[in-house]
Amino acid sequence: MQKKIPWLSQWTVNAKANVLAGMTATLALVPDSLAFSFMAGVPPVVGIYASICILLVVTFLGGRPGMISAAAGSMAVLMLSLVHEHGIQYLFAATVLTGIIQFLMGVFKLGKLMRFVPQGVLTGFINALAILIFMSQLRYFTGESWLMYVLVAATLGIIYFLPRYFKAIPSPLVAVAVLTLAVWATGMPGVTRIGDIAAIDASLPAFLIPDIPFSWETLLIILPYSLSLAVVGYTETMLTHNLLDEMTGERTDKNKEMRGQGVANVVSGFFGGMAGCALVAESVLNVKTGGRNRLSTLVAALFLLALTVLFGDLLALIPMAALVGIMLMVCVAVFDWKSVFRLKSVPASETVVMLVTVAAVLATHDLAVGVIAGVLVSFVWFVVKASRLQIHSEWNGTTRTYQVQGQLFFASAQTLEERIELDCAAEAVRLDLTKSKVWDHTASLALDKTVESLQRNGKRVSVLRASDASAGAIGRS
Repeated sequence: MQKKIPWLSQWTVNAKANVLAGMTATLALVPDSLAFSFMAGVPPVVGIYASICILLVVTFLGGRPGMISAAAGSMAVLMLSLVHEHGIQYLFAATVLTGIIQFLMGVFKLGKLMRFVPQGVLTGFINALAILIFMSQLRYFTGESWLMYVLVAATLGIIYFLPRYFKAIPSPLVAVAVLTLAVWATGMPGVTRIGDIAAIDASLPAFLIPDIPFSWETLLIILPYSLSLAVVGYTETMLTHNLLDEMTGERTDKNKEMRGQGVANVVSGFFGGMAGCALVAESVLNVKTGGRNRLSTLVAALFLLALTVLFGDLLALIPMAALVGIMLMVCVAVFDWKSVFRLKSVPASETVVMLVTVAAVLATHDLAVGVIAGVLVSFVWFVVKASRLQIHSEWNGTTRTYQVQGQLFFASAQTLEERIELDCAAEAVRLDLTKSKVWDHTASLALDKTVESLQRNGKRVSVLRASDASAGAIGRS
């Protein structure tokens, strides 16, 4: 059952912690929104507008309180060729179509597909994401002086040691405030600030209709991109949803979340934003710092809007070292360290699946590819284990009985045919399938062929009664 959270409590419970957590998550969101805009080949304001619009919509329509959704790097990489070949207006149209597809995913309750994602894939997804976040922060050290390392170390020191003595304000928020004030007051030379990376547009997002021809040709251009964006967004959102449910001990509505994400992307496209989805790092940061309900995501949206529109000059002063320190803290928090230290205590199959997932993500920088690779390996592993048939034979006078134990399906059908001796000395052959089950047409055909081959060799063949589920296939034999 889904856990029903009273509507009012989603806004009022532990309000102070949620407000501060939302502000902290926003500080981590700003550099990512800018970076993802660069990845997609669009102006920085596109990522900012997308993050504001998506956060505002999912605050009210999403199914997972406290989850931060915004412009995402995993989706941005898919947009670059569309923007390069057709222009930014086609990106806005593709974003709207992505939202429609995601809304339909929620309507048709595709959230239940997450049941088929094994724990090893989820662990690999989380670990790969932590590694990618760490790698993405390394670029901020390139060409920097020793001050960058000192400021990052100072940020981490405040984050980890301040909570021992002071917990009223989240330590990452304190770290950003202290470092910004210190850098501004001392005039430290050569310190990179947000304003050095991109100019922040102080205008409000405005409604627009994508300036494209409304034709079948346009649809054929944007549909492949929208499908890819919808699938990637679905994958990252659902896995983040699972992770937060585990962290908070709640069960929330995945299909409602997908409907909310769909509406959010439609709104984003009509307000000059790019498609987005749930962000694991910012979501974990929000939850870790006390953001458990809808108030935290509303504050994150409004604080981001205020920073860009009203306090753009102040935002530009924040040193990148402070934000890098926060993201490094998030890496440590996201990474599943138990998965490393308990390798000997978990099944080898789960470890292999986790490593394949991590390797695929790191090789492609695409979280969806990693998840698909991990699920495929899990499927193959399951098929190999399930295809192991045990066939025992015994004589009773002139009758030979074959007792089959295991699952009969496409992967084990050939084993059945190979193990039954067609030219044995028995006058009668009895196939005992009471401890087996016929799952598919391939197994049924293999059973038919075996019976027919025995009969051609002059054997009287009988099939002992199997389970009701197998009765239809056995009856045809």
